[in-house]
Amino acid sequence: MPRAPPPRPSEDARLANYKPGVDVVRSRRRREDRLLAVRRSNRDAGLFKRRRDEPTPTPIPPARAATPSSQADDVPTTTTAASPPSSAPSSPPSSPPAESVPPTAVDSELEGLSEMVEKVWSDDTTSQLEATIQFRRLLSDEKNPTVIKIIRADVLPRFSDFLSRHEHPQLQMEAAWVLTNIAASDYTLLVAECGAVPRLVQLLESANANIRHQAIWALGNIAADVPTCREIVLDHGAVTPLLAQFREGMKVPVLRTATWALSNLCFGKLPAEVQVKPILDIISQLIHSVDEKILGDACWALCYICDGVSDGIQHVLDAGACPQLVNLLMHASANILLPVITVLARISSGDDAQVQVLVENDILNYLAPLLARNYPKSIKKQACLIVSNISTGSKDNIQAVIDADVISPLIFLLKTSEKDIKEEAAWAISNAASGGSNDQIQYLVSRGCLEPLCNVLTYQDADLVYACLEGLQNILQAGAVGKQGQGSTVNPYAQFILECGGLDKLEDLQEVDNDAIYKLVMKLLEGYWDEEVSDDDPNLPTSNDSAETVETASEDAAQPTEPSASPNESE
Repeated sequence: MPRAPPPRPSEDARLANYKPGVDVVRSRRRREDRLLAVRRSNRDAGLFKRRRDEPTPTPIPPARAATPSSQADDVPTTTTAASPPSSAPSSPPSSPPAESVPPTAVDSELEGLSEMVEKVWSDDTTSQLEATIQFRRLLSDEKNPTVIKIIRADVLPRFSDFLSRHEHPQLQMEAAWVLTNIAASDYTLLVAECGAVPRLVQLLESANANIRHQAIWALGNIAADVPTCREIVLDHGAVTPLLAQFREGMKVPVLRTATWALSNLCFGKLPAEVQVKPILDIISQLIHSVDEKILGDACWALCYICDGVSDGIQHVLDAGACPQLVNLLMHASANILLPVITVLARISSGDDAQVQVLVENDILNYLAPLLARNYPKSIKKQACLIVSNISTGSKDNIQAVIDADVISPLIFLLKTSEKDIKEEAAWAISNAASGGSNDQIQYLVSRGCLEPLCNVLTYQDADLVYACLEGLQNILQAGAVGKQGQGSTVNPYAQFILECGGLDKLEDLQEVDNDAIYKLVMKLLEGYWDEEVSDDDPNLPTSNDSAETVETASEDAAQPTEPSASPNESE
């Protein structure tokens, strides 16, 4: 039997009526908030800096200026022996004080630093180039902890000046390379503020392909840092010349770097003067690429545009990206699936018309395998989020979820998965239960949703618990209608909740310090279980003398030993 409720300030408030079903505005706000948390957790997956590694050695002398025949190469020609370039993200180097590094190591790595500085500031072009190459080689080692010592040598403004030496393209190239690697460290803002950005933007129009490539790389690293750095790049008009790099016959390494830099520029709120349509025209082509690095960065760019532009979701849909994004859910690589499903989750948090575009593109049938098979947790969470957002809509959308056979894997995840996946699956099932018709409710119950939903009542997330209560409310209402139609005196769904321990969990929620949860719990208890206690119940006492004994025994059998004051996360 339900326990007597604790006192509340207002009897009218305690007995207030509730509107059944899903509050669309509240649900949309909730899914926006939850998606924001997902985006923040995934930010580093698509946004990072890259150090330009040393190229493979060639017999060309290091001081040779770039010639027309070498402009098509994607790296400059030097005599340095080192590992080939890598496109994987590298961590910014740490910069401990000199005391933390053995003095001999520091002396070895920076031997001749003062001489290098003198050459950089000299008037001799050959000496300038030689010293710049030495700085570049030193900075190309990501394990080198001496970036701060090079910065303190006050050579950044000099390298920035070298970017304007159009008569010496090799010097431009090496200076841009040095700035690229410093921008890959923790000192990116110094590069952005030394006057290099407008010159790097100008180099995007260079006739030398290598210089253009290096300028793209440097600007991409600067944009990947704090918002202030990214705004500096945008304020100097980098978007238009960067988009001009996407041309027919563009080499794959350059195309990778340009796509990555574009995605970094798209992160955050784009200024009003930046035209989104030309960017989306390029990206809508890039998402058809067979190269995984290009494809992944293009999809992250779409995700950022959805967030950073007014009506960004609609812009992405108008660009015609949705069909290809849905098709990419069949991609074999999790590195592609994560940005793809993140974009689709962002779209699913839009208005009803935007969500309907996903449904019409048959996204649910693509999600079912992602939920049922062994995919990474981050992908399954996003898939559950999309189903949850679709289920918040009309009964037709809920029916589409049912027809796609998504409910069974969701319930399986709700029963067996890790806690954070269980929570996302619980949102999806709760939303479907809250807005479903009687027939749809019957289907959900037949797939075993009641017991795991009752288990959700012990979670700490108050919003999720409330959504679950709304789902149970709609289920119990459907059970009451079915009871009347069959001439039965028992609500089958209420009976099952009682048998699986759900009633105990509802009773425990009377102690929760949350008025919305308390009110809804009391409505359910009083509406569906008070009728179990009647005057002819054989368990009721027949005299005041025996009342205390009987009631104590009944309560001891029905209640948990230590009812908690708030929901807990255990099941």
